[in-house]
Amino acid sequence: MKTILVTGIGGLTPRSITTIIRENHPDYKIIGCDIEKKAMGFFMKGLVDEYYICPRCTSSDYFPWIEKLVEARRIDYAFVQPESEIVAWGDYYEMNGKYPCPVFMGSKLLSVSLKDKSIMADLLEGTDYIPKTIKVTQENPRFEDVENEIGFPCWIRATEGTGGLGSLCLDDIASYKSWLFINSKIPEFTVSEFLNGRHLANQMLYYNGEYVKGAALECVEYVMANTAPSHVTGNTQFGRFLNEDRINESCDGCIKYLEKKLGVSAHGILSFDLKEDKNRNMKVTEVNIRHMAYTGVMSRVGFDLIEDTIKIMEDGNCDNVVRDQYHHYDKPYIFLRDVDVEPIVLESEEIFGYPKSLL
Repeated sequence: MKTILVTGIGGLTPRSITTIIRENHPDYKIIGCDIEKKAMGFFMKGLVDEYYICPRCTSSDYFPWIEKLVEARRIDYAFVQPESEIVAWGDYYEMNGKYPCPVFMGSKLLSVSLKDKSIMADLLEGTDYIPKTIKVTQENPRFEDVENEIGFPCWIRATEGTGGLGSLCLDDIASYKSWLFINSKIPEFTVSEFLNGRHLANQMLYYNGEYVKGAALECVEYVMANTAPSHVTGNTQFGRFLNEDRINESCDGCIKYLEKKLGVSAHGILSFDLKEDKNRNMKVTEVNIRHMAYTGVMSRVGFDLIEDTIKIMEDGNCDNVVRDQYHHYDKPYIFLRDVDVEPIVLESEEIFGYPKSLL
């Protein structure tokens, strides 16, 4: 029996990961931790065997606490999900030459570079991988550059964070000034050309620079979209699984460019968000250094990076992970998600058109 630690258990993605582990390995012991005492994962029946409130990863108490937990509970390996913790574990590795316990994550340099969208934009500047982008701050809003270099309409979002934090399509300079005022507590944003095409996502696994496997989907509609000014909440309500090799190819090309630019090898799970422009050219808007929110529902349709991550941590290598760079789903699956319910997978969109009497 293995004992697994899942950090940030209050979040949607860690809970999804834990659910799949529980189904695939009912004999495994799962321990969850979170900084929030009201973390939902603490109170979901059967999700974890033990749970603990932990210090923030920015606290000097964090790693002594983690080390003590790993030793006392005999933890075999961990799924570290919050991106701030991933960067902190990268710091720990650089200082100690090892992690507190086995994990599957990339180098600190790559993690930091992708966690901050403005750093990523700087690294990819001048390439076709990203939309035209500039960084702005509350102290230096660069009004003229936004108007002349980017133009309106344009897209603004916080440089760090997920879920569409601080996001909005801006129509003119007045709306830009108003948005900065409304979001005065967010110190830094990226402003980029507005892309009106499909919202795509791609989840990929790399091992010491080898692109091992990847699969794509389309985010069509969002949970509680009307509650966000941008109508993007970060949680997809309706999505399509896609068999489009060009998505995987473009994302891998972007990673290879970053590897060369940074002098590092990609390693771990990398999750892309992309938008298409009016000509269907794909532009990267975000690269997460972890499993994305769809990882659990993807595992249910034949693309299980959760199980692959377990194999890698248990084996200490990637030998038993099937190479599948351009994963094709066996059916035109779609998924539906909402608040407080498990995602639903359907075999195709045709069911939406059936008469009620045939359901």
